[in-house]
Amino acid sequence: MTSARQLKSAIVGLLGFAATEEQVLLAWSPGQEHGSPQNWAALPVVAHNTEFKAQQVQRLLAIRLSRVPQDFAEVDHASSDIYLGYAAQPPDRVAAESNRVTGELIEGLKSVSADDLFDPSRNPWLKGRQLWLQIIVRGFWHPTGHLADYYLAHGEPGRAVEMAAHALAAARYLAVPDEACGMASYNLACAQAKAGHLEDAATTVRETVGLNPGLRAKVATEPDLAALRDGGYLESAGVP
Repeated sequence: MTSARQLKSAIVGLLGFAATEEQVLLAWSPGQEHGSPQNWAALPVVAHNTEFKAQQVQRLLAIRLSRVPQDFAEVDHASSDIYLGYAAQPPDRVAAESNRVTGELIEGLKSVSADDLFDPSRNPWLKGRQLWLQIIVRGFWHPTGHLADYYLAHGEPGRAVEMAAHALAAARYLAVPDEACGMASYNLACAQAKAGHLEDAATTVRETVGLNPGLRAKVATEPDLAALRDGGYLESAGVP
């Protein structure tokens, strides 16, 4: 990945993948699904993903306008009020907003300069984080992670693993930088571990930290990978 044009093209592909999988989930899940803050239904999952992406749209707009964006509070996924707020949204609106906000995120990505994309010092509020990777986090890594969690929590571990594997395959196909491939690999390792595929997960963890060494500390504390730690699999994967 050598140019901003190539990178933007690849990110568009990842954003489109996540948005498509959100529509797949909404079509696949029961129409009158009952969920809770402990076990999210599909509609609130997609509504939350969309809000997270919309925040990134606001950040990209702030860059275009040479402004500092507002800070966004952390979401308490166990909060009844937050869950019920998402769950109260009409299904048609949730599906439409997912597509609309993804389109805005893509347009915002196209609008930023190569310097803004690669040089975090141009926007000190990024706190050293590269903008291109932040867009992938909010538009691809975070959404697909939640989608996999939904399938795992609803008795579809095979679907969770397959979706995460397809996400990693898409990242490879699009030739995104290793840090982003590592994030997709991380999601796959979590899905494999929670599905009980511990040896596969250990292999994937090894790939994850090789692609994105910055994830090593997260791997060592991730609740979804607890079975790997308890079983000694992380040591064999080279993660203390």
